[in-house]
Amino acid sequence: MPNPKLDLSALVRLQRRRRDVASRAGGTGGGNALTEVTGFGSNPGALRMMVHVPADLPRGAPLVVALHGCTQTAAAYDHGCGWSSLADRLGFAVLLPEQQRANNASLCFNWFEGGDIARGAGEAQSIRQMVAQMLEAHAIDPARVFVTGLSAGGAMTAVMLAAYPETFAGGAIIAGLPYGAGLGVAEALRAMSRPPALSPAERGTAVRAASPHRGPWPRVAVWHGDADTTVAPDNAGESVKQWLNLHGLDAARPATERGSSVDTHLAWRAPDGTVRVESHRIAGMGHGVPLRPGEGGQRAGVAGAYMLDVGVSSTHAILDFWGIDTAAERAAAPRPAEAPPPRPAASPTPAPAREPAHAAAGPAQAPAAEPAWARRAAPGGTQGPVTRMPGAAGGPASPFGDPSSLFGNAGSLLGDPGETIKRALRAAGLMGDKGEEHPRR
Repeated sequence: MPNPKLDLSALVRLQRRRRDVASRAGGTGGGNALTEVTGFGSNPGALRMMVHVPADLPRGAPLVVALHGCTQTAAAYDHGCGWSSLADRLGFAVLLPEQQRANNASLCFNWFEGGDIARGAGEAQSIRQMVAQMLEAHAIDPARVFVTGLSAGGAMTAVMLAAYPETFAGGAIIAGLPYGAGLGVAEALRAMSRPPALSPAERGTAVRAASPHRGPWPRVAVWHGDADTTVAPDNAGESVKQWLNLHGLDAARPATERGSSVDTHLAWRAPDGTVRVESHRIAGMGHGVPLRPGEGGQRAGVAGAYMLDVGVSSTHAILDFWGIDTAAERAAAPRPAEAPPPRPAASPTPAPAREPAHAAAGPAQAPAAEPAWARRAAPGGTQGPVTRMPGAAGGPASPFGDPSSLFGNAGSLLGDPGETIKRALRAAGLMGDKGEEHPRR
């Protein structure tokens, strides 16, 4: 019997239908089902609206808007990060806007297109309409709406915070770029690989020009791996500068400097004591979401492509930063085995610093003596804190007098320029798998 003729286009259509079915069912590998909502507005950006609302969601609950990265679906991103599972356990709703291939062949949000990032236009307006629908349909607390995203979704998170700052109480940019990083293919590529080191005022001015809003501004966390070769880690420093300027905070004086051997965490506080901006630099991590996979006990999500098991649950840490209580998760965390009492020391030693609740448990270690290179002179002759590479016992400091040095120069991480350019273009949705440039809408 002759073999039936294979219709390649039919196979592609079948694969896409299977992907769409998986998306509606919660994605591959399990996870909670997402529901698609239609008729939420004029939808000028032609996006899909996917949601997860716990059955017993109380009135006045928070809303988390989660924006996927390139090549991902809403369901895959939700499953990887663990957002809807945590929503069921902690009592908040999740909105997951989804890109369509008709808009971007790589399923990237169009963070580099002027018509999609302006207030009242394109994809940004579609997402704002989705938020409005959630507020009305589920009695969400309008003062507790938050947005986060990865890569292109992280860049789109910056767009939403800039275009609609009155809508969001806080945001978290993961492996993303600052608002106004670039328009069009050339600028987007340059920003991804080697962003210009602008002044804090220049970065802040871009956000102020995006809306008539003049404060208060959303709280913002910035997460990035220091081995990211898709979106250069310098972008994290530029994002931090942008939001420090808006909050009127001094980059040279973070109020908190802590972390683990994996996560260097810096925080800047407002005069009222609240943390308004924070940064997390993950040592040795490439492009993706930092995870501590599992269920319960400060674990969430499933490791996979761009979902990276580094022993740190960024999902929990972001919720804590926003003020969504994860105390029940911390109470369920397994406790390390009790260690024998230490031998008496000749002189008292300081107690070891406590690891953040969202970091993997590990053996306690007394802090090493502060080397001379770990401090810098601040104005007036006082000493101001600086950061150092996580786990390093010595080496050059990264002074906060120049905030662009928060994450160092990523140039040495880029490898072969030709292949890097192609990879970056695909990641940004600017080039197809065969190398052709995507047409702009």
